[in-house]
Amino acid sequence: MRLFAAILLSVTLAGCVAPIAPIQQPAPRQPSQAAQSLAATQAARNFIAAVNGVEPVAERICRERTRGINCDFQIAIDDRADQAPNAFQTVDDYGRPILAFNLALIADAQNVDELAFVMGHEAAHHIAGHIPQQQQSATEGALLAGLLVAVGGGGEAAVQQAQKIGASVGARRFSKGFELEADALGTEITELAGFDALRGAAFFDRLPDPGDAFLGSHPPNAARRATVAKAVGALR
Repeated sequence: MRLFAAILLSVTLAGCVAPIAPIQQPAPRQPSQAAQSLAATQAARNFIAAVNGVEPVAERICRERTRGINCDFQIAIDDRADQAPNAFQTVDDYGRPILAFNLALIADAQNVDELAFVMGHEAAHHIAGHIPQQQQSATEGALLAGLLVAVGGGGEAAVQQAQKIGASVGARRFSKGFELEADALGTEITELAGFDALRGAAFFDRLPDPGDAFLGSHPPNAARRATVAKAVGALR
C-alpha cells in the first residue's frame, strides 16, 4: 500500500460513490510482494490515464456550459489506510473544484473505464452546480422547519433541532435527481474523453443497491444504469 501511495503521489496532478460492501468468500492465499507491486502499479497507471483523459474534457465542457464558476479541476488523493472506497466532489475556499478519490476506490476499479466514469460523474456535479443548489435547498428546509416549530410555540432548543432536521431533509430533496443528472453528463464526459462509459458504469454492479428509499441520497442502481445507457445511445 505504501508503494501504491508513493506511485500515485509522485505524479503531479492538477462525493458520491457509496462504500462498496465486502464480498464474503474464503480467504485466498496472500499474493507475493511482486504481485502486489504489479497490481498497485497497474492501478496507478489506470488512474493517471483516467486523469489525463478526463480532466481536460471536463474543464472544456465546464467552460463551454457555465458562466462565472471556476473550471480548473484539482485532483486530490486520500492516501489514508482502512478507508472504504469513496470519491466525491467539493470546492476549496477559493471556489476551485476538487475531485477527490481514495486509494481504496482506485484499487477497487476493475479497469481504466470505471475510473474515468467515476471521475466524469464527479466533475459533472460541479458543472451542473449541484453543491450550491443543495446548500440552497438545505437552507430553505432549515428555515421552514424552524419557523413552523417557532410558530407552534416551540422553545429555542426545539427550533434548533427542527432546523437541523429541516436542513438534512432539504439537502436530500433533489439528491437522486442530481445523481442521475451527473450520471448522464458524466457519461458524455467519459465518452468524449475516449473511454467506454457502459463498461465504466459496471462499477454500479458492485455497489449496494439503495433501492428507492424515501429521501435516499442515491437512486436505484437500475435507474442509474438505464440513464447511462440512454446517454450512450444518444452519443454513439
